[in-house]
Amino acid sequence: MSDWLNELNTMNTSSKNSSKTVAYRSFEDLEVYKIGREFRKTMYQVAKHLPDFEKFGLTSQIRRAAVSLTNNLAEGHGRFHFLDQIKFTLISRGSLEELIDDLNVCFDENYLSAGEVEKHKSVGWHLLKLMNGYLRYLRDRKFGTSLELREMPPSYGTSDDEESLIWLEELLEQHPDLLPFHDAGPAHY
Repeated sequence: MSDWLNELNTMNTSSKNSSKTVAYRSFEDLEVYKIGREFRKTMYQVAKHLPDFEKFGLTSQIRRAAVSLTNNLAEGHGRFHFLDQIKFTLISRGSLEELIDDLNVCFDENYLSAGEVEKHKSVGWHLLKLMNGYLRYLRDRKFGTSLELREMPPSYGTSDDEESLIWLEELLEQHPDLLPFHDAGPAHY
């Protein structure tokens, strides 16, 4: 078995009191997925309690974004090329932030109390930190810690996803061998 596959199957986790090795067999073993799944369930419950007239509006939007959150984590984990894994995790992260904004809509329209919204948003922000850590892990797995990460706030007019795409384009220019189907010609995406 290749080194990268061994690394993918085994990840060291440590706590304050102990250090142990955990074998990852599927996306369901990832902590980011487990927390994302619980958040998806919470958001489904929020959607169930919205007024009937929101059935084809906000309710539908929340349900689609919640499913996208975990589906894209799962699909990215199933991809063998690390750039695909990053791409799907970024899509999942976008769905998470969409759900956090949907909680703001629920508060603004008096569908949820401030306390409920803050409770759900705190889980969402915790999940966002886990996702960013998972993205760092995916990036570092290929290049080690020498890869400079651009996690400074984006300049005006540039979103996080645009920053990530810029990072990926620059990376591919520097390392064309990383393309899944590398040939000697110019890269077209």
